[in-house]
Amino acid sequence: MLQTLINNLYRIPKSRWKEIIRFGGFFSYKKILKQKKKMIIASQKIPAIFSHEDGLNVYFLTGKKYLYQTLFCAHSLVKFATKEKFKFTLIDDGSFDTEFISQIHLQMPGVKIITQAEIEKNLSNKLPISEYPYLHHKRNVYPHIKKLTDIHTINDNSYKLVLDSDMLFWNEPTELINWLKQPDGCIYMLDCAEAYGFDRSLMKLLCGYEIPDLVNVGAFGLQSSDINWHDVEYWSKTLEEKQGPSYFLEQALSAMIIANHTKTILNKEQYIVNPTEQKGKNIKLHHYVDLSKKYYYENALKNLMEFTAKSE
Repeated sequence: MLQTLINNLYRIPKSRWKEIIRFGGFFSYKKILKQKKKMIIASQKIPAIFSHEDGLNVYFLTGKKYLYQTLFCAHSLVKFATKEKFKFTLIDDGSFDTEFISQIHLQMPGVKIITQAEIEKNLSNKLPISEYPYLHHKRNVYPHIKKLTDIHTINDNSYKLVLDSDMLFWNEPTELINWLKQPDGCIYMLDCAEAYGFDRSLMKLLCGYEIPDLVNVGAFGLQSSDINWHDVEYWSKTLEEKQGPSYFLEQALSAMIIANHTKTILNKEQYIVNPTEQKGKNIKLHHYVDLSKKYYYENALKNLMEFTAKSE
């Protein structure tokens, strides 16, 4: 009770104020929130995004708070990859209900949805809590890890490309499409700065291989059967026991999983993490992390509408 009171009266307001300052102060932050509301409303008017059973497989972990971003990301992909068909699969982050699922089907006809009931069944079969207690614990307190546990335990061992929702495509992502057509090893973006949250020396010691530089999992593909879940259980527990919890655990684990894989590394000048402006004709993808979320809400929607209008 006392801890909850302290969090509500001190820690949460303090954290929120720090965020407001980072984004330029109260009025700037208020403008961002206003643009975010506009983007949510605009997402309800996006033309239907069709998912095709024979299309290239693309996965999103999403929910009620993030569907508008998922829709814009998928919309931008379809708009700029006009020669391709995609099969979209949405993984329930725990917030889906019957009404929400109906909304998704209206906006993404043909989409495949993996519900919590299916996820729990998959986890029970492939990651029973008796064998993987730490991963189950992390799922409860750290939603990001569901991009590994909830997607790569879907009952097949196929290659899977997982996209974060807070991204927009600006040209045809030929490298991603080529990988989807003939997947091999893994594919990923390069981060703007290393963000693993743990010492690379410890990561290397645990997985036994050199850790690749600057892995960003905004667009991240690998074969599900390449994941050794016993290793992931041990790595996650050991990393956090030795160096404490990290927001970037999922990214660190992903870098460790692919350390000895064949790698397709996306060009950082074309697939950009944390962009601050729209420049260059060859930009293919923006991943709006950290402070670039300000640019995302204030400019990206307008730019996307202008770009797609010209392409029609």
